[in-house]
Amino acid sequence: MQIPLIRLQCGVNSYDWGKKGQESAAARFAAATPASDFSIQDDRPYAELWMGTHPSNPSKDVTTGRTLLDLFQDNQSLLAPSVAARYGKTLPFLFKVLSINKALSIQAHPNKKLAEQLHARDPKNYPDDNHKPEMAIAITPFEGLCGFRPLPEIVHFLETIPALRQLVGNDKARDFADTVKSTSDDDSEGATSKNKTALQKVFAAVMSSSEADMAAASKTLVESAAGAGAGADFAAGGVSATSGSVLAELVTRLHGQFGPDYGLFVLFFLNYVTLQPGEALFLRADDIHAYVSGDIIECMASSDNVVRAGLTPKFKDVDTLVNMLTYNYAPIDEQKMHPSDYHFAVLNREAYSSGSEVQLYDPPIDEFSVVRSVLGGDGSKATFDPLDGPSIIICTAGKGKISVGPTEYEIKEGYVFFVGATAKCVLQSEGGEDDEFITFKAFCQVEDHSNGA
Repeated sequence: MQIPLIRLQCGVNSYDWGKKGQESAAARFAAATPASDFSIQDDRPYAELWMGTHPSNPSKDVTTGRTLLDLFQDNQSLLAPSVAARYGKTLPFLFKVLSINKALSIQAHPNKKLAEQLHARDPKNYPDDNHKPEMAIAITPFEGLCGFRPLPEIVHFLETIPALRQLVGNDKARDFADTVKSTSDDDSEGATSKNKTALQKVFAAVMSSSEADMAAASKTLVESAAGAGAGADFAAGGVSATSGSVLAELVTRLHGQFGPDYGLFVLFFLNYVTLQPGEALFLRADDIHAYVSGDIIECMASSDNVVRAGLTPKFKDVDTLVNMLTYNYAPIDEQKMHPSDYHFAVLNREAYSSGSEVQLYDPPIDEFSVVRSVLGGDGSKATFDPLDGPSIIICTAGKGKISVGPTEYEIKEGYVFFVGATAKCVLQSEGGEDDEFITFKAFCQVEDHSNGA
């Protein structure tokens, strides 16, 4: 019978936006596992480490070279019957490390119904039929764009940034402002629907403008960002937590990365967010976002579907993006996730530890949750009771031991392990008193998961 603790070899994808060489956490983690076909090249960008069964880059048993998917075909108990019954003999989640040097595309991930339609229509650009809600947890300081800003902020930018108003058009900008002001004291569903329709129209005006008009407006915008008064010109008049100097610098940086681009104007519609290590975002299907810089742990439903519309040399599908978005608008704090202490969580799970912090990130979906463990001091321990579902664990800092029953392995930065269903797992640090042993554990458990945490 297969031992339910398997060290994995995980592949890294090289995309232009990744950090280069040893600067990339994704590359360092991939190189930590012996693999004859991978060595880090200093001038090559390494963007994503993939952990899971997705056919684009499946993880393998280090000892046998067999993929996790192959192992599941032979031993369904590694997944748990409840998980296999719902999702088939495959992991329902895809676990990643992203190392971001330059911005990813302005994008959203389709819901299940739209994913099926896009895959049937264009399998080359939409390689599977699954939805892709996702969660991002910062490993290093991170910045990104996430969800639409509160509408008064967008109105302010349309009124104070000539290049943005130039691209949208005076009439459409004025109509949007009038709508937002007319509903400012109305929280009804009707007012929200009216605002979303107005937001879609003004956003579509930017995205459907001609390349020539966008390039001309970009020139004006970049000149404004470089001006002596850029901080004041780009300030949101007290309605935004983001300073004008931050937005001006971001315009300059993104223009340096991509040249004239629709994304330079989209950033005035979206919340700018920074995360410190351990802080997180959850992105529902059809939510607009873009990652700008940093290293993150990412967990998502097992899919590789992305609808892009800016800040990318890849295939863009502007009409689909404009029509699919939720157009939800809210302050960025409402997009952030707030983890709970793991030993207070539901589902009969407990973590026992001394000198440690163990937190659960439990989004409102069934496919995945993530636990972040920070064990400090020599010999600190976290014990994870058996789950009715599979787990993948990666160490992002420090070193220690991982054990299931009598099976024990060394675990340190970059090491990745699969833990089978119903296996009790123990993590124990081996660093010095001031060292931190940090791991992330993604898992799926179908039964009772809807209760949340």
